[in-house]
Amino acid sequence: MAYVTDPDRRVLVAVDMESYSGRDNVLQHRAQLAFREVMATACDELGFDRANWLIQQGGDGELAILPPGASERAVVTRLTPVLDRLLREHNRGLRHEARIRLRVGVHEGPVHLDGANGYPGDAVVTVCRLVDSPQLKAALRQFPGAAVALIVSDRLYHDIVRQYQDLRPEHFQQVTARLPEKHFEATAWIYVPGESISTTYEPGPPVSASDQPHDGSGGESVERRDDRSRPQSASGGQVFQDIRSRGIGAIGNGNSISVSGRPEDLDSWGSPR
Repeated sequence: MAYVTDPDRRVLVAVDMESYSGRDNVLQHRAQLAFREVMATACDELGFDRANWLIQQGGDGELAILPPGASERAVVTRLTPVLDRLLREHNRGLRHEARIRLRVGVHEGPVHLDGANGYPGDAVVTVCRLVDSPQLKAALRQFPGAAVALIVSDRLYHDIVRQYQDLRPEHFQQVTARLPEKHFEATAWIYVPGESISTTYEPGPPVSASDQPHDGSGGESVERRDDRSRPQSASGGQVFQDIRSRGIGAIGNGNSISVSGRPEDLDSWGSPR
């Protein structure tokens, strides 16, 4: 049996295109060209050494293993906003089915660079599962004006996002990324550029795990909960449910707001947390 060499600890970036398989041959061809151009332009703007990225390509995206010394901070906090801007420019004036929207996952960990058929390592599996999670797909569908949704591992959120705050930590939403058929479950954090996702996104079970764009044709992004889970006001007054608010507010006389319809979103004074 061949000797297994030591792994390298690297930053990993997985990128996947929304609704790629639903395009015809011509649109898939154009999407691939645009994807490659946008990724190259973003890396040039940010000064990333993409020529030395180890890239495992797929028709609808890529897995990239970044070179030693790559800045975790720059990749986590700067890549997604630049991709979002470039893609919104690219998508302007295009028909819905021709637009490109991306899911991006970032993680880090040991990876073997000399695999016989790819790059072995749990970190590789994790970043690919994160970017393919129904929770990230649902977040991108929920914001049709966004071009990118980012998911980062719990470790990177605490080590990078919370410590340096180049992106506002409160704009990230904690989720449990689940792929039951793959026996995968992990805590992760989702960010959508330009959206305060933590005040509007409910990370409950999605209606469907299929990767379909939000086109207003039917279905809700979050399942309705049973009325028994509705919060009750302990101090009298009324409880207003399912209100979307970007600020913390209450409506006087002991009334309160629950943005999610869950009792745990009300503190002991009946105010939203």
